[in-house]
Amino acid sequence: MAHSLFWPGKYFFYPIGNTSAISLTRDFPPSVPASLLLLGCGDPRNVLYTTFCEPAHANRKLDFTCCDWDGGILARNALLFSMILDKIPQETIWNVFFHMKLDKDSHAVLVRQSQKLASFAESEPTWRTSEYGSLLRVSTPQTLTELRRHWLLYAEMEQLPALRHKAILAAFNKHRNSVLGGQTPTAAARSAGPLMTSAFAVCDEVFRGYWKNGVASTSPQTISAATLLNPTFVYSRGEDACSTHYGLTPITPFHLDALFAKAKGEPTLSDVYKHIISQFNGWCDAFSRLASSEATAPIVRFLWGDALTAAQCLRAFTLTETLDIGTPVSQWKTQLLQLSGEEYIESSAPTKFNIVDTSNLSDHLGLLNILIAAAPLVSAPSGVLYTESLLYRAEDATKEFNDALHADFAVFALLTGICPVDYLSGFTTRSNVHELMAYMALKNNSQQFHQVTTWRAPSSGDSGALLQRVPTFDSRHLATFLYDMYHSLFEQEDSKHFWRIHGDKSRDDLMRAIGSTSITHHTRETFVLLLKLVKGRLALGAPEWASVMDWFFMIHDADRSLPMDANNRNDLWAHLFRHGLYTAAYIRPPFPPLGPFASWQDIPVLVRIVLVIPREHLAIFESRGKDAGTPPLICYVEGKATHNIFSSVHVAYGRAVRMGTRGRPWVRFEEDSRGREGESPLVASFVMPSHLLVCLEKPEGIRVHLALRSLPATVSYIEKLGLSLSVFSAPLMDPDLVHVLPEQPLPSRALQEEPVNSPELSLRQGTIGTANAVSVELDEQCEQVSVLVSRILVQDSGVREAFQKGVSPEIRQASSCVMRVSLSGRSQDVAFPFPVIGSLNRMRLARKSLYIEVLVPLSGGLKADGMRLNLFPVLSSSQDASQIRATLPWGIHRLDLSTQPRLNLKAKSLKKWLDPHLGASLSASERSLVKKPEKASSSGTYAILAFLKQTLHAIFVRATGIQQGAPARVFNLTDEATHNCDTIILVNEVRHDVACHTVVCDAFVLPLTPRLIERNKRAFPGLVGNGQAIKAPPGVITAWKQLLPALVERCRTWEHGPNCEYVATGCVPLTVEMEHVPICSCGAGKDVEEMKKDPAWRVFAPHATRIAISPLFAVSYLERVARDPEAHRCALCRGRGKPKLKACTGCKKIRYCSEACQKADWKAHKLKCNT
Repeated sequence: MAHSLFWPGKYFFYPIGNTSAISLTRDFPPSVPASLLLLGCGDPRNVLYTTFCEPAHANRKLDFTCCDWDGGILARNALLFSMILDKIPQETIWNVFFHMKLDKDSHAVLVRQSQKLASFAESEPTWRTSEYGSLLRVSTPQTLTELRRHWLLYAEMEQLPALRHKAILAAFNKHRNSVLGGQTPTAAARSAGPLMTSAFAVCDEVFRGYWKNGVASTSPQTISAATLLNPTFVYSRGEDACSTHYGLTPITPFHLDALFAKAKGEPTLSDVYKHIISQFNGWCDAFSRLASSEATAPIVRFLWGDALTAAQCLRAFTLTETLDIGTPVSQWKTQLLQLSGEEYIESSAPTKFNIVDTSNLSDHLGLLNILIAAAPLVSAPSGVLYTESLLYRAEDATKEFNDALHADFAVFALLTGICPVDYLSGFTTRSNVHELMAYMALKNNSQQFHQVTTWRAPSSGDSGALLQRVPTFDSRHLATFLYDMYHSLFEQEDSKHFWRIHGDKSRDDLMRAIGSTSITHHTRETFVLLLKLVKGRLALGAPEWASVMDWFFMIHDADRSLPMDANNRNDLWAHLFRHGLYTAAYIRPPFPPLGPFASWQDIPVLVRIVLVIPREHLAIFESRGKDAGTPPLICYVEGKATHNIFSSVHVAYGRAVRMGTRGRPWVRFEEDSRGREGESPLVASFVMPSHLLVCLEKPEGIRVHLALRSLPATVSYIEKLGLSLSVFSAPLMDPDLVHVLPEQPLPSRALQEEPVNSPELSLRQGTIGTANAVSVELDEQCEQVSVLVSRILVQDSGVREAFQKGVSPEIRQASSCVMRVSLSGRSQDVAFPFPVIGSLNRMRLARKSLYIEVLVPLSGGLKADGMRLNLFPVLSSSQDASQIRATLPWGIHRLDLSTQPRLNLKAKSLKKWLDPHLGASLSASERSLVKKPEKASSSGTYAILAFLKQTLHAIFVRATGIQQGAPARVFNLTDEATHNCDTIILVNEVRHDVACHTVVCDAFVLPLTPRLIERNKRAFPGLVGNGQAIKAPPGVITAWKQLLPALVERCRTWEHGPNCEYVATGCVPLTVEMEHVPICSCGAGKDVEEMKKDPAWRVFAPHATRIAISPLFAVSYLERVARDPEAHRCALCRGRGKPKLKACTGCKKIRYCSEACQKADWKAHKLKCNT
């Protein structure tokens, strides 16, 4: 398994979501069919809200694949969708889904619906032909079995024997009392967004009333009638009736911003429930409306399994069309995840997705694991990946994201093909201002900080760079970068590393740091899967990859700073071989036919060890109860002279029954359906190299252990388990407790992926000549990109002649990722896979060899050029043969204005919450710059973005009336230098953007041209006379011209026509010149009914286009992206110096910690020294 195994501790069931709903299509064109994957889907709020946000004229299909490892989650979701499709009264649907206790009528509906679903789910064919089979689909046979099991449990709970029913009720009441006796969680208040602090008290009341009464209602009749326990809250992966998360509250999935903003006083509980029930009904109506039409009926697929396993299986099918890779659905389960042939082969269910959402799985599985698993599933180049985090463990929550990758953002992006959008743009339209404020106020009392990150291909914001070959890396540089990641991932295994970092901290901080060491997300298999992703994405052939791995192990063997790594080396070798990446010489055959291999005909390189742990040996955990925690578990194989740790361990409760023959053994596993509550032993299995069992010492002296990982957090177990922390061990040759089985090979790549290096992309033909793939040159430390290099072969005869005569090419930056080279009347665009700083370009000219090399450093992370040339790109693509344009703003999310509630501008509390919300859009450095503009030239902050934010701030504070008098509606964008105005903003309303926790101006833009003014010269003074001037400093008018197309695209309800100016010119915006129109005419006069209600606006309605204006917020993690320039490392062993590093006397580019390392590296380095 790519994630560490933990003792499970207390399992918490999340039948209701723990964050407010979001639209999953917010960064995808509205007219294009979308396939969506929800890993760790949780409740169906995001599916329902996404359908709610579909425009009324929508005519596309949405195909959702919902994956969760808890069958109870999926069973509840399918139950809900079926009730919507059956048009069961929404009040009943609300009761069944949100009440923990039900009245008799609602319970009867639940039982009937569950029986109906279970009857259809007897087999895959019966489900497919049922009334739900076309819309509600199952991805694996095991999923259908698990769904049916839950539906039968729901239907039959009331018929359980009296003693069992009484025990369930007692367990529920005990859990409920425990929750009510604890501290009230504050997480639900974040659903109020910028009004979070106003919501704390009411959310506390809702929480306590909900757990006390068991119903999501304040009605006395509803409370008194709810006498039956809702079985959908009883059954889950956890212990029956007492696993529901202690923070559960029915208001969290909904949007409370508008409720608290418009309230004259504090909303009552009745107000809250009326508000959220209205939202829920609207969501259900939207799903039902789409489902009623064949053209728009959404497909919802259910996939039962761990997110990492599911992603791995979907990826394997894409590459090999393998339905089953022999992987269990999750830890503590033994059913194998096997994709349905009917769905994935016959019906072509998606395995690559336009949108992949991973909820807050990064908190539980680690961001790196999530990205490795999910990135290959994203369709290139327009696909989008979302990650979330709620928990933080570092001292500074705002910066923890920087460290989660264990690598530089840009290099990681070039290797994997995904990068945070806000890292490239330097802003976000989703606000977490309320999170920052709550974090600062509750820093010592809260361990939550909500952060949502959007990931895309780093060149996807530049339409001129979408199709290009993947970059190339120097083998040694790539190996060094990867080894540094490896070192960072596993350096915490050394206790000295921990005390070096935390030894001088206060007691409270030290105890927190000790506790956090139990969170070990990564195994050696994590790193191997990263290597597999890199190798596949860079399309490295066998010789190139062998060179990378040789360099990697040369550095690995020279490094002496990871003392525990020697114990984990065979784990690394095993997974490298298993995934077809590298075969270490030490693990190669032949192997003597001794011990467990005595009767085997063929002894494979890898074997699977199955260890049976008697139940009584787990008492060390069970006896501690809650104090047991969730310590990480490993297996190790130990002899008299050897000790090898294996971290990719799978466990489940049950019996391992020996099958086959002594020459060809295999094991049948009989899982204990009661799991942890049963009496069966625990069975662990892991993969290891065969040579360890017979080549280094006698197998009779080897023992196999299940143990705790040695960490500061597990020290408390030493008293009972000893220094080895061994929970249980058995001799290798024990036939009852240890089974040694041949490991089956993984499916090999049989199908070709998308042609990342197809012939048409291998060499980009241009007017000067062909361009090779871009090469990536890393810096001295191999930590960051120094430059990207593109080589153009000079092949045109005229250009070649001029070039050989000494004519030098000219170069300029054409767009964020494209440089334009001009020579002898010819021009050629050179595309790079990442935004670049074109102003710092260099060229290498080879007049004899006839090539031009263009060298440019990377942009992003608040650096110059790059996306700053146009921070707000709008991408266009042909949707189908009819050439309908599917346009999309790249870094600004879409929204349906009609679904967003209006802001109450008369509310007394408006200024109190809105003023700080808008003010926080500027970072500290931007705020300083705006106050002292004279520092703009020397500041590292992008001045134009800061001043653009200032103009946006001015529009919002004046449109809402929180500054400078009554709300204004007309704004004249005025060039501060010339006092010219060619753009008028007409604000119709200010609305909440509830999903992104901010506000939005529902407005119209009227571009002014001399012809328009002349034609309407009588009406024009009446329009602009009441307008307020928004003065724009130099460069900001250009930024507005770039921004306007994105503001149009994000809210449009119309389609672009065949005569669209964007199509004709290939430019978005059309122009940035004064007195010229930057947007196309397709939206002029459309969706402007509100303008016609105002006499002063009416005449201009045919010329205006609707826009949605949002604040642009700073990105909290960007300020500390740069590394310490003093943090140099030895080029060979990666050490920090003995005590100092010395530069190579030849090239001065790399450094060594010692003369020994320099001599050891000289044979390889001399080839590049001084070149």
